Amino acid sequence: MTRMMMGLVKDERGPGATLKQVPIPTCKPNEVLVRVKATSICGTDLHIYKWDAWAESTVVTPNVFGHEFAGIVEEIGSQVKTVKVGDHVSGEGHIVCGNCKACRTGNAHVCPHTKSFGITVPGCFAEYAVLQESNVIQNRKDLTFELACLQDPMGNAIQTVLSGDIVGKSVAVVGTGPIGLMAVAVAKACGAGLVIAVDINPYRLQLADQMGADVIINSREVSMVDTIRDYTNGEGVEVLLEMSGHPTAIRDSFEAAANAGRVSMLGIPTQEVSLDLSRHLIFKGLHVEGITGRRMYDTWYQMKGLIDQKRIDLKPLITHRFKLEQYEEAFALMASGECGKIIFEH
Repeated sequence: MTRMMMGLVKDERGPGATLKQVPIPTCKPNEVLVRVKATSICGTDLHIYKWDAWAESTVVTPNVFGHEFAGIVEEIGSQVKTVKVGDHVSGEGHIVCGNCKACRTGNAHVCPHTKSFGITVPGCFAEYAVLQESNVIQNRKDLTFELACLQDPMGNAIQTVLSGDIVGKSVAVVGTGPIGLMAVAVAKACGAGLVIAVDINPYRLQLADQMGADVIINSREVSMVDTIRDYTNGEGVEVLLEMSGHPTAIRDSFEAAANAGRVSMLGIPTQEVSLDLSRHLIFKGLHVEGITGRRMYDTWYQMKGLIDQKRIDLKPLITHRFKLEQYEEAFALMASGECGKIIFEH
């Protein structure tokens, strides 16, 4: 008889989701079954819930969605060697082929054959989830589940911050959603100089202050470019971390970057963005880095070092907790922007 569980399913190709009974997944020989203890909502999950053009072109349905989680291993496949029942784990959400040129040259995070946990394969907004052994991330048992489930987005922040030199540099984080807020904390922990946070949301800017930003700028009230230049002797910031994906913010970010500076881009625009490449990039001698996910698995080891040595405190980032059956309220709050990180307690 098939064992069943409750899962939050994207079962129709349109807005919303359905909480319903679905089969508990079974382990293949190279997989582990995890009892999910905590999950968190990502901006990607909101795209899936609202069902925008990106979701229409990318997401596989019907599927349990969600990809940020922590839990306890309950069952292992016959070929699994490095994970045991009872381990506390999270997971790397990019399931890659391991054989292509990208994978074999240390760039598996951009494997062209990637499957994405909770996006193109079943995810974690459920009582149980399955994961390949190679994607399992071991957690210390003294790390709480709600903090452990934040490692996936924190990895995005770490890759963005550390994709170039950061020590002593002036840094602007443009877009203080949860990953931007994490980037503020990571930049401070890793020795940045002046850290500036930019957004139009007062709630999120207050959180940026709590996470360690030296300066906060509400770009709805003042010019982001002029204010950044005021704080950097007219030069602009040496490191610009673009986390918003908004076309105007992207253009302003290139304006606000210092000559020979670095611009690392994680925010995903929902439309084409026009730039004056001569003025914005070429003649400024900028170094531009596109960021996707986490480097496998360099970023995870960097993150574990920061978490295990308590260099970063993510607790202020968790502002709301819900049960999975309260998903409609949780997603409405996420869409409002009046929150930090939202946790589903399982």
